[in-house]
Amino acid sequence: MKRRVILYLGFCLAGCIAARAGVLLSPERPDTSQWIVFHSVFSLSEKPSSNFLKIAADSKYWLWVNGKLEIAEGALKRGPNPTDTYVDSVSLKNLRRGRNHVEVLVWYWGKQGFSHRSTVSPGLFFNLNVNGRQAVPDEPWRTALHPAFFLPDGEIPNYRLSESNIGFDASKDIPFTAPDFDFSQWQQAKEISLQQADWNTLVARPIPMWKDYGMKKYLSVEQSGDKYTCTLPYNAQVTPYLKVKALRGDTIHICTDHYLGGGPPNVRAVYVTRDGVQEFESPGWMNGHKVIYTIPENVQVLELKYRETGYDCELSGRFSCDDERLNSLWLKSQRTLYVTMRDNYMDCPDRERAQWIGDVTNELVETFYALSPSATALTRKCLLELAQWQRPDSVMYAPVPEGNWKKELPMQTMAAVGLGTWNYYMGSGDIATLRSVHQAYKRYMHKWQFTPSGLVVYRKGAWDWGDWGTNQDMQAMCQLWYSITLEYYARQCEVIGEHAEALWARTRNESLRQAFRDSMWNGYAFKDPGFEGRPDDRVQALAVLAGVATAQEFPALLNVLSTTQFASPYMERYVLEAMCEMGCTQEALQRMLTRYGEMISADCSTLWEIFDLHDMSANSGMWSLNHAWSGGPLIILSRYIAGISPAKPGFAEINVAPQLCGLTDVKTVVPTGHGDIKMEIKANCCKINLKLESPVVAHITPPHGYVISGGSARLAPGKHSITFTKR
Repeated sequence: MKRRVILYLGFCLAGCIAARAGVLLSPERPDTSQWIVFHSVFSLSEKPSSNFLKIAADSKYWLWVNGKLEIAEGALKRGPNPTDTYVDSVSLKNLRRGRNHVEVLVWYWGKQGFSHRSTVSPGLFFNLNVNGRQAVPDEPWRTALHPAFFLPDGEIPNYRLSESNIGFDASKDIPFTAPDFDFSQWQQAKEISLQQADWNTLVARPIPMWKDYGMKKYLSVEQSGDKYTCTLPYNAQVTPYLKVKALRGDTIHICTDHYLGGGPPNVRAVYVTRDGVQEFESPGWMNGHKVIYTIPENVQVLELKYRETGYDCELSGRFSCDDERLNSLWLKSQRTLYVTMRDNYMDCPDRERAQWIGDVTNELVETFYALSPSATALTRKCLLELAQWQRPDSVMYAPVPEGNWKKELPMQTMAAVGLGTWNYYMGSGDIATLRSVHQAYKRYMHKWQFTPSGLVVYRKGAWDWGDWGTNQDMQAMCQLWYSITLEYYARQCEVIGEHAEALWARTRNESLRQAFRDSMWNGYAFKDPGFEGRPDDRVQALAVLAGVATAQEFPALLNVLSTTQFASPYMERYVLEAMCEMGCTQEALQRMLTRYGEMISADCSTLWEIFDLHDMSANSGMWSLNHAWSGGPLIILSRYIAGISPAKPGFAEINVAPQLCGLTDVKTVVPTGHGDIKMEIKANCCKINLKLESPVVAHITPPHGYVISGGSARLAPGKHSITFTKR
């Protein structure tokens, strides 16, 4: 059957369905933040023992079948590439034999953002198969603008967000999901092609539908005048709810304490009352630690609640020890990671909701230790989008998907192409994605040029950015990032059988490493000769991770890393990791506790974009309080302190190499596709007892200064007890 798109008044409904096209009598142009209702009826002659629905929208949709909500906030931000559109595949629960009325509410954003590319065709794709046959509607689809929704006056969300504020006038509401609602006066929908709508190819949604945690009461509600401040149990993605008794025309404002998180305005909702008792749940999600309702004093408040939704995975990773500061830091890292996941990874869920690729490179490693394996699908989606949005000039950039940003940050891209993608492969074992992104990666790697001495030619990109903060030795960082990327790109090439390309990368990297040492090692630190600042802690860390620094130079580098703190939380992950790789885990732990001290003690369930908000008081409003790139401590605690890491791709075998640093009680759970890895360590002055439950082979390395006195260094899957004694 020919694929079609139904279009009415500039609104389109795309679908593989037999639908009659209506006459376009009084067309309206698509506009920002339109809410459009579609309705039709499907009569089924037999019991629907199986059904399969493909459904998509620009931009989001809510689906009811026989008056019951089936899907809330369906569809993903566009798109898998610059032209195509994601499509959901679901099975409906409320279909029945006989007459079925179907209603879909579509929210068309109608504007671009850092993570969404809008089309000029708001609408819906609807393709229903029942009992193995195409379901055909009894009558033409009908459609109209929902009269109650409006775009509120006043402040609007900043340009990075594609979402708009939501206004709802309850006096204009319509019961369109009721079985006896009269649609006869609504216009019939008209069909146009997917290509005409600029939706093009429909690509299967690669991540789960959202997890709904249900409607819940706030931890507390405090009233001061007309303001009700409602406390959430933690930073979350929520849709606020209210039940009130009011007269028509009172206005209620809803936002969170993060409404100005990161500086410019984010999203809010406005509700205008009707007469009597009424309920309202704002359909657009907000983020924060508190929800703030501004309610006129003459309105009687009956209930205030919230619904948390989010990425469908479990927060099943665990880490705990006898230092509560570290426990708090790990849990805040986990919470920050989860609240920055939805359609895509995000830098922050308030100011931008944008998939910056440097942020993702940190987030994707945290995912393996903090969340159930279903979370890895979001990383796969990100890497495929990174490659498929590649520009004709071979530049890869992020955030993607995008509607109003095409600028490259070369050092972030290199971090993702090399180390980030390799970490994803080692955690997931996903060879198919390596193959899918290879050609794009290859074009990007060969875009870089070299000097006669063997150094890489510095490229600013569209934004000359290496990290937040000061004292950035950009030339040196660029050389080292490209060296790291060459190494992990070569490993990827070897895995997929591109051996000639792997040889090119390794040969080029050998030359680059030597050229870097020749020009930038001054006897006590690595430093670009033209850089006038102090030796950069970021550069010393990258030199270790690139394999440029030798063990003989580690003491000098440790001196720099122990006396300088220029890195922001983004690059701090690499500083801490380098110190652990140097065998200086104790020093890394001390630095981590010092740098994160204010975040640990703060009454905040998430980690911040920068370390010390007060030091930047002039710009304190521009920094977000929930930035997942700050979660490096989770990686350090799980991978180095507890010591769990993949020995083979996909955690098919694991390394267990704990470095306790004076801790005496460590417990961890690492979720994998093979099952949970569970470990418990108890230490005293003489020995260390380790209990391990692993679904895969485990390779044991004793802590420094200890030997295995009970058990083997290679353990078969199962439960084991190991004793380490001092050498």
